[in-house]
Amino acid sequence: MIGYATIGVADMARAKTFYGELFAPKNAKVVMDQGRIAFLSAGRDKPMLAMCEPYDGKAPSPGNGQMIAFPCESKEEVDEMYARATGLGATDDGAPGQRIPDRFYGAYVRDADGNKLCFFVFG
Repeated sequence: MIGYATIGVADMARAKTFYGELFAPKNAKVVMDQGRIAFLSAGRDKPMLAMCEPYDGKAPSPGNGQMIAFPCESKEEVDEMYARATGLGATDDGAPGQRIPDRFYGAYVRDADGNKLCFFVFG
């Protein structure tokens, strides 16, 4: 249902490195790079994550209540993605754990620009 989601970043090189390394285990890579905007994807038929320097030239700012959630295959993968993200410089915004008993396991981080990310698995 989602083609791509866009996040604002202040440093494109830093963002491409962070997200490229974060999602390397899912075979994601930059598939289109236009300078101020770059798209990361794991395949032609997969959703993309766009990183961009804001068009208006102002500093990027994450929205209050805005978050991008990335599905995982298992609780172990949630833990791995959280560890990978924090190892790459993201800050903790909710350590891995069961959020809804027997239904939702998730972990939360913020990237260097303050964008909130979630790694989750249902069940």
